[in-house]
Amino acid sequence: MKMPTKHLPKTPASDETRTQQELLDELAYLRAENAYLKKLRALIEAKQAAALQTKRKSSRD
Repeated sequence: MKMPTKHLPKTPASDETRTQQELLDELAYLRAENAYLKKLRALIEAKQAAALQTKRKSSRD
């Protein structure tokens, strides 16, 4: 049986050989990714804080 071939990611070209538009596209992508991860982290922390606050309220009763 023949093994499926894996598609290896292309090695990125050096920054010096990439066009300005390619670099700007990557910058926009990385900024969006960073904003998404920051928002995700904030939501997780808010959920943990709410759970802790609920736990504190129930332990006082």
